[in-house]
Amino acid sequence: PAPAEAGRAPGPPDGGWGWVVVFGAFVSIGFAYAFPKGLAIFFKEIQDFFGTSYSEIAWVSSIMLATTYGAGPISSILVNRYGSRPVVMFGGLLCGVGMISAAFCTSILQLYICVGFITGFGLALNLQPSVIIIGKYFLKRRPIANGLAMAGSPVMLCTLAPLNQFLFDNFGWRGSFLILGAILLNCCVAGALFRPIGAGSALVKTQVAEERKDALKGKITEDGKEMSSALNIPMENKTEEEGEKDCFEKINQYLDFSLFKHRGFLIYLIGNVLMFLGFFAPIVFLAPYAKHTGIDEYSAAFLLSILAIVDMVARPTTGIVANSKWVRPRIQYFFSFAIAFNGACHLLCPLASSYTGLVVYSSFFGLAFGMVCAMLFETLMDLVGAARFTSAVGLVTIAECCTILLGPPIGGILIDTFGDYKYMFIKCGAVMVLAGTFLFIMNYYNYRMLAKEEKERKTKEEDPKSVRTENEGRKNWNKDSTQDGPELEPLKEEGEGVKKEINGT
Repeated sequence: PAPAEAGRAPGPPDGGWGWVVVFGAFVSIGFAYAFPKGLAIFFKEIQDFFGTSYSEIAWVSSIMLATTYGAGPISSILVNRYGSRPVVMFGGLLCGVGMISAAFCTSILQLYICVGFITGFGLALNLQPSVIIIGKYFLKRRPIANGLAMAGSPVMLCTLAPLNQFLFDNFGWRGSFLILGAILLNCCVAGALFRPIGAGSALVKTQVAEERKDALKGKITEDGKEMSSALNIPMENKTEEEGEKDCFEKINQYLDFSLFKHRGFLIYLIGNVLMFLGFFAPIVFLAPYAKHTGIDEYSAAFLLSILAIVDMVARPTTGIVANSKWVRPRIQYFFSFAIAFNGACHLLCPLASSYTGLVVYSSFFGLAFGMVCAMLFETLMDLVGAARFTSAVGLVTIAECCTILLGPPIGGILIDTFGDYKYMFIKCGAVMVLAGTFLFIMNYYNYRMLAKEEKERKTKEEDPKSVRTENEGRKNWNKDSTQDGPELEPLKEEGEGVKKEINGT
């Protein structure tokens, strides 16, 4: 780059290679979201093989999902340190190793480790970088790009549901896990498409910033030593404070904990933690519920395909609607409605007693699920901005992992206790309607407070009395300083010298 542009950070291109990046994110996000749901096809047979209950077998998907979300901060730190491309490629390798190892498991505990923790951690390294890099490549078209990338989940689910049933019928669950482990290695190919944006400019900018920081630090250290030698003040306490500050800055460089003072971020976090208590359980138990009612295996798997086909259309359509000039300024309301709509579908599911009713439920569920997923990260980026989005994703996912971990097992406990699936669907629906209502009310409050704060800020800037009061305060301070006697004369002269230098600069 030219010397005049060496320090500038590159802006989002909003196209070009960004669409190739969207395709790579489409593949990696698709596996991250769809794979834990697609494994539900094997649950009935694995349950019979190991002689476990519904709640015990549900822990496989729960641990995988919880690890995928709980490892969010680790993934964010790795992305900030190494970039998206190597993190996604390493995650794809972990996914393949985990599923291939699961094919040789001899107990349900070993499945928890191989499928839940190893594969789940690999999926976490696929999910976070894919979402983060879209925010670096897109700004104006970001909702559309997020919607297209998120469409990878229903496409993969639509493919994996019948594929898993076919693999099971021909190779058993062990052979199927071997083949699925090989398929997951395609995440490495998707990660290779994540070309870093503006690597040359960013490198020059980093070097210039480091040189300035080192020079400034050296100057401050020399001045501090001269002052301490002149006044006989030891430097040890100052060094310790600087060390503690540097340590905190290093931690805050990767995860911005000041987000917990952000009102919009806290509202989003609480609403999503509550929502995920009932978000994934209906998908995990949809195929087993259909088999429980007497529907054959392929028809039960086809319900997931119907859900995925509707979801496939809903995500990019939601992205286009969310990017419109009418919806984007108030996208938080649209997100709240999608969550409440999702919960209403679960509350009505027990009324679907026939296969036709389950098809209708799967269609509406796919629509509501796609709406939520398409805006899940877009609403967060709308609240905190692209600069703090990497840290926000990491902090949100680790908070959400607890409810994601508990959601399906609680549903399994309800099924084991009452011998009926309807209580699980009612629980999930009630929780999601509550989360959607909470987000709607609190986002209304947040919008009102932001408008009030903006109005107060403009009033303060336009009010001449506040400016006059501030000037009078400065004059009084200068007057008091001159009346304090000759002890402050050296400081006053030094301050005037600095003021002249600043004005000259």
